[in-house]
Amino acid sequence: MSPRTLVLGGARSGKSAHAEGLLTEATVTYVATARRYPDDPDWDARIALHVARRPSTWHTVEASSPADLAALLTATQYEDPPILVDDLSTWLVGVLDDAQAWEGNGAETIAHNVDQLVRSVATCRARLVLVTAEVGLGVIPSTRSGRLFRDHLGALNARVAEVCDEVTLLVAGIPLKLR
Repeated sequence: MSPRTLVLGGARSGKSAHAEGLLTEATVTYVATARRYPDDPDWDARIALHVARRPSTWHTVEASSPADLAALLTATQYEDPPILVDDLSTWLVGVLDDAQAWEGNGAETIAHNVDQLVRSVATCRARLVLVTAEVGLGVIPSTRSGRLFRDHLGALNARVAEVCDEVTLLVAGIPLKLR
């Protein structure tokens, strides 16, 4: 098995840039998990900044559904280029959206998708770097949806960290190696 690295951090902590810097190979498969929203030009601008920062030799794959990410990781071979997944937080938003969790539905669907992802990370044969937000250091969200997201992401991060060889937390742009 190739090493699996989880990079956590808060908003604007430098987690994505740090994760990108861990991969020095010319060819990398960059898995973008963020969904595009036609009425959100700010989101499009953020995505464009990430695209502009990546080397032209990197291949981008958009994981348009929660199952796409697990399937891609499961299908890897040892000789495949490294994979960078950016990020698990936006992947989880898609899972919650699809399950209609914001309305109180989909607990089984969410659990199934998370289980499938954790298994695929644990068995991924290529070098793997995963980026995710660390949301457990802030205030308790005042909305039900905020608490739902924070709780699910905290649980997802803990499960993924269990199956990763290396775990790094970015604080104010400074990487802190946890494992």
